[in-house]
Formats: sequence, C-alpha cells, structure tokens
Amino acid sequence: MLQDRAWEREWLKDFKPMQFGKRLWICPGGMTPPETSADACLVQLDPGLAFGTGTHPTTALCLEWLDGADVKGKRVIDYGCGSGILAIAALKLGAHEALGTDIDPQALLASRDNAERNGVSKGLQLGNCEFVTNSSAMPKPAPILLANILAGPLGELAPLLASLVQAKGHIVLSGILREQAVALAHTYATWFDMDPPVYRDDWARLTGIRKR
Repeated sequence: MLQDRAWEREWLKDFKPMQFGKRLWICPGGMTPPETSADACLVQLDPGLAFGTGTHPTTALCLEWLDGADVKGKRVIDYGCGSGILAIAALKLGAHEALGTDIDPQALLASRDNAERNGVSKGLQLGNCEFVTNSSAMPKPAPILLANILAGPLGELAPLLASLVQAKGHIVLSGILREQAVALAHTYATWFDMDPPVYRDDWARLTGIRKR
C-alpha cells in the first residue's frame, strides 16, 4: 500500500533558493542562499496550495522587474496574488504598502502566512477581488500594479486594471504566451505607453506607463 502523501506538494522537495536580478532571492522556508551581497533581499516562501514560487517563467519575469524597479515608499497592487510572492517581494524591497487580491481563498491564506513569515504583514492588505463587481470597494489607483494571471482575463479586465494605476504609474502584466503578447500590448496601449515585450521561453511580460 502506498504511503499517504500530500501529492500536490511533492514538487516542493526540488524548490531551492533562487536569485532574481541583483538583490532579490526567493527561498523555501528555513533555507538560505549559498552566498549573497550586502544589499540582498531575502523572501522566505511557502506557497501552500497557491501559485507562485518563482520557478515559473511568468513569476520570474515579474520578480526580475521588481528587483530593478524603484518601489521604495510606494503602494503596490498585486492582482491575482497567489502565494503573495510579488506583493511580499515589493514590501521587502521597500514598498510602503501592498494590496494583494485573489479569487481563491487558499491564495489569501498562503499570502497572509507568507507575509507573517517575512515580517511584512502590517504592510499587506488582502482582498478577494470583490471590487471587480463592487465599485464601492474599489481601491484608489496605485503607482504600481502587477497582474500575473492569464492573457484572456488580462484582456477582459484591461479597463479595470488601467483604472487602478495612477497617472505616470507602472503596470506589469504576465501569464501571457509569447504569441499573445503583441495583441495584448495593443489592447493596453489605449491607456499606457507600452514597452516592447520581454520573453522567457514561451512566455512574455508586458510593462507600460499610464498616460494620464
């Protein structure tokens, strides 16, 4: 008889510390990188049953953007937060406040636990995306919004996500297949000055600056 295991978590045995950009490291809980610089930023992570460890190219592309961005003192929205990895990384890199939203209750639980693990729970607000249909719950626009979901929802939610970014603010989109990037960038060009797509394997990241 096979020993009972949490098969959905079996892959975590191969989850090792990973570096993104120059400063940012994502580490399984309790592990440390082999060597870091003096200004290294370590995020201790257990994704629980939620998406987001940095091993997938879409998450890696967003983490690399965060590492090179000026987030100090800023407010960040992580739309579709999964494990909370992007919101927590932003807070560890100096963001003043982060709002993480997701439709999956397991994701919100994982995000809360990971925020506590990293000592940033006071800076992280969590919600269930109810503001998609409830305008009274809409948060104020932020200087930075990240959404690592899928191209279909990103297209459908474009007007909403654009409204959550303040003038001259940054939007970062991933979960996009390479062949979907150009069309989706064209959709967001209504509101943003879009940068050329950045690719990794079969995936893409789109970034842009809010026009007004």
